Amino acid sequence: MTLIAVSKTFDADAIMPVIEAGQRVFGENRVQEAKAKWPGLISAYPGVALHMIGPLQSNKAKEAVALFDAIHSVDRPSICEALAREINAQKRRPELFVQINTGEEPQKAGIAAAEADDFIASCRENHNLPISGLMCIPPVDEAPAPHFALTAKIAARNGLKNLSMGMSADFAIAIQFGATHVRVGSAIFGHR
Repeated sequence: MTLIAVSKTFDADAIMPVIEAGQRVFGENRVQEAKAKWPGLISAYPGVALHMIGPLQSNKAKEAVALFDAIHSVDRPSICEALAREINAQKRRPELFVQINTGEEPQKAGIAAAEADDFIASCRENHNLPISGLMCIPPVDEAPAPHFALTAKIAARNGLKNLSMGMSADFAIAIQFGATHVRVGSAIFGHR
């Protein structure tokens, strides 16, 4: 299981003690914010991995492929096209997760659960993307377990081994449902 320390909104001075304590995988929500603070940290601390856990815009795909070791928010054809183009151009293959909008919340990114199988097939067949897993963020006002169970079921039927599920408040439940990656910020860095 991989613990992703969500460092969004924290500067390098707040991140360095966490790296020095042994944490090696970090998550950021925005390409621009990550670009401003992580190149120096990665240079100073070889072996640190950076995961993009927020929504990705097509026009940021070039920078995202260059900077991130994993992208957890593949969720529409335009992103697939942009990532495929950049992966081929840069010869760099970040680990890719399809984001599932299990609650079908209009304000959230992600593919509806009912469309997930077709979207995953399109990622693989039409764009030759190396999808390795799924990511979900359950609605805040609902029990997370059914959302984690649904995401795990979609992953299993598509032969995907990785599940990016669970945050500070619900990571223990996510682990019970097979999470391979948990995204924990406030429990590590404190409240923003």
